[in-house]
Amino acid sequence: MSDQLTPETPPKAERAPVAAAGEPGWERAALERIALASINEQRAGRRWRIFFRFAFLAALAVIAWGIFNLGGAGTAATSGRHTAVVTLNGEISSGGQASADNINTALDAAFEDTDTVGVVLEINSPGGSPVQAGMIYNEIKRLRAKYPAKPLYVVVDDMCASGGYYVAAAADKIYVDHASIVGSIGVLMDGFGFTGLMDKLGIERRLYTAGENKGLFDPFSPETDAAKQHANDMLAQIHAQFIDAVKRGRGARLKETPDIFSGLFWTGQQSVELGLADGFGDTAYVARDVIKAEDLVDYTVKENFADRVAHKFGASIGEAAVHTLLLGGFKLQ
Repeated sequence: MSDQLTPETPPKAERAPVAAAGEPGWERAALERIALASINEQRAGRRWRIFFRFAFLAALAVIAWGIFNLGGAGTAATSGRHTAVVTLNGEISSGGQASADNINTALDAAFEDTDTVGVVLEINSPGGSPVQAGMIYNEIKRLRAKYPAKPLYVVVDDMCASGGYYVAAAADKIYVDHASIVGSIGVLMDGFGFTGLMDKLGIERRLYTAGENKGLFDPFSPETDAAKQHANDMLAQIHAQFIDAVKRGRGARLKETPDIFSGLFWTGQQSVELGLADGFGDTAYVARDVIKAEDLVDYTVKENFADRVAHKFGASIGEAAVHTLLLGGFKLQ
């Protein structure tokens, strides 16, 4: 073996630094650094583009799932005897979340389930269409006759007024909070008259009809005595139907006073005293202590994504406004 030492190649970490400007090869080293930085920047940009594409596709998938899967009745799996829950929230109207079609569909599913012991209808509504409210009232009566062993109780949240109370009157019992608003047994028909403003602005109304009463409630024409009388007759008839439904539903529990059917509303505490409600309690209390089936299953028909978007942008409000202006309408509110 030779005694002469052979120098070894230093590891990468110990290699001499890149040649400085003016030293041999510095131009090549500078170009390499620039090229490497450009490649790294392109890779980073490509990774971000891929990320945003995946994020966009994921968002589209979520939206599509919401459109096609969020509608329909509650789909919670049942695992034995339970209390069925259906929620009526907001104005009762055709095409709305609290329509007779939605509420009756949910009630039918709740009663038909063989594991349902009893049904709780949660109501938080200021009222709405007397037709829709009457349809729900009649369906509750039909289901109670078909399933006599399954009681239906109403639990009132903030408000159960007018059309909401029309529905509630069909229940076996009504439970409220002490501060709930209950009652308002009356009917209204509202609108606007613009004739005075039109006179001030010099606007002439030109309305042509076939049939002498076709434009009876036109808001741009002067109101007539015949229109007032006809509206009052219809209001009185619908009010009588409302009163009859409450009397049949509440029976001897109702303490009739001069104001009970006047359209006034009361607190939950007063409603119990007047026989408009039966006691105090929430859904959990009714399920646990009255129905004796603590497990809850929600059968409420859920509003799908498309409906929520339409309502958010005021589609339903616009439709209701046109309906009110052109046709007028009755409300249990």
